Amino acid sequence: MPVTMLRLHLLRLSLSLVSPPIVGNTTKPLSFASVAFRGSLNTKIRSAMAMATFTTAAESPKLLFRQLFEKESSTYTYLLADVGHPEKPALLIDPVDKTAERDLSLVKELGLKLIYAINTHVHADHITGTGLIKTKMPGVKSIISKASNAKADLLVEGGDRIIFGNLFLEVRRTPGHTVGCVTYVTGDGPDQPQPRMAFTGDALLIRGCGRTDFQGGSSEQLYKSVHSLIFTLPKDTLLYPAHDYKGYTVTTVEEEMLYNPRLTKDEEMFKTIMENLNLPYPKMIDKAVPANIVCGLQDLTEKLAEPVSV
Repeated sequence: MPVTMLRLHLLRLSLSLVSPPIVGNTTKPLSFASVAFRGSLNTKIRSAMAMATFTTAAESPKLLFRQLFEKESSTYTYLLADVGHPEKPALLIDPVDKTAERDLSLVKELGLKLIYAINTHVHADHITGTGLIKTKMPGVKSIISKASNAKADLLVEGGDRIIFGNLFLEVRRTPGHTVGCVTYVTGDGPDQPQPRMAFTGDALLIRGCGRTDFQGGSSEQLYKSVHSLIFTLPKDTLLYPAHDYKGYTVTTVEEEMLYNPRLTKDEEMFKTIMENLNLPYPKMIDKAVPANIVCGLQDLTEKLAEPVSV
């Protein structure tokens, strides 16, 4: 059988095996923009041929990825999109209010359809851009973890999946820096980008980790979170933190398991290190946390185009 015919045959066969996504108690098929849902999915289209990093076979999704930087708080914002999908659905991870206009301009220039603006946790060093983005693009839905006790359109828990086109992010609950921290991991499977990517927020930084002395933080929890839910990913998984203060942009699971000066220690030594950091009180925390609890909208109530729901 010619290669082209074989690939078409595999595509038809795999499509016949895919069931509609399940959310709650419904089995009604949902559009790509409508769900961030819990549990496992049926196996999707199996590709016959592999392509370069961040792309898969011709019939499969293709990931567009951009890493953006906000210099005042040294925050990274990440733009991901399925450009293999006709509508090019996209999401932003950890947007900042001061750079929201820049991010939306890039989304427009690239011809993407932004559907989600999501946070890894309630930030203490900057105000999230999710609320401002929602005022500019009312169709965008905000996402944060249920454990964060913050407002958003969709509240996720460990094991949930955030769907954008034919791609998805897996939600891993990684508390310790704050009680509500989560890590978002690209999907596992032949129809998902390889190597995998994990957006770790402040739970795991490049050669470091987030502090644990406020917002329900716990050194013991953070150590367990990183070792059980991040270090168990494939060693070539690319790790993208919420911040970096030395100019690094990316690391890997293998690198951090070898070279992280805190998390390579045993748990007791790690706790001792974290208890003796003697860091100053975060200068933005009294303003940022109350604003981020309400999706970054504390100062924008009058401008809301669409109410935020819990």
